[in-house]
Amino acid sequence: MNDYKNIFKLEGKTVMLTGGSGLIGSEIAKALADSGATVYIADTDRPLVKELNDIRSVKYVPLDITSESSVESAIKSVLMASVKIDVLVNCAYPRTADWGLKFEKVPFDSWKQNLNDHLGGYFLTCQKVAERMKNDGGGSIINVASIYGIVAPDFSIYEGTEMTMPAAYAAIKGGVIALTKYMATWYGAFKVRVNAVSPGGIFDDQPASFVEKYAERTPMGRMGLPGEIVGAVIYLASDASSYVTGQNIVVDGGWTAK
Repeated sequence: MNDYKNIFKLEGKTVMLTGGSGLIGSEIAKALADSGATVYIADTDRPLVKELNDIRSVKYVPLDITSESSVESAIKSVLMASVKIDVLVNCAYPRTADWGLKFEKVPFDSWKQNLNDHLGGYFLTCQKVAERMKNDGGGSIINVASIYGIVAPDFSIYEGTEMTMPAAYAAIKGGVIALTKYMATWYGAFKVRVNAVSPGGIFDDQPASFVEKYAERTPMGRMGLPGEIVGAVIYLASDASSYVTGQNIVVDGGWTAK
């Protein structure tokens, strides 16, 4: 008879979390640590959240996901301390200073750099960690994508604000989902599982009119909270998803169901 009491536990597992200092990343780091994992936050900055710095099983390694040498150095630092990486979570969000321009105003150089830095950065970490996992007997890779990698934006919710949904973001996150599926088939025979999590809109003090319109458009009647993404990540990191690969779990309050 199978024992399911610890099916979501992560004791003894080492997690490398890119972008772990960010809004969603910091919540993922806390949840992974609470589940028993040793978490290496790999980011350009140390976490500002005091609670993270007080958790002994949460450590920091410097990482610029846009730099191949930085990615290699960060992976080496984690492996020197923990021997192997059991789980990689990609939650980094690099972007240029002109991020957020409307489509017709986006310079081509900016477009290219954002795709290279963000999608390219995920490719780099995935490629290099997957090869280690392949040689170490397997692992789980989780890429944070977005509903806007699946469906087109509803631009009406941005009216009356200076916000928009950047075109590069849609291309990047669509690419992340496609990369995830590709890698799942490439590495499946080596027990390396590769999945994505696609959040819907997450509340981050956006303008009130945007929040109201977004809530009206969402079946659950509100925006998501950063902590509501962590359940899907814990599931994909744990043995509860041992036969799950190549999937994209959407956490959006029903936005894409309409």
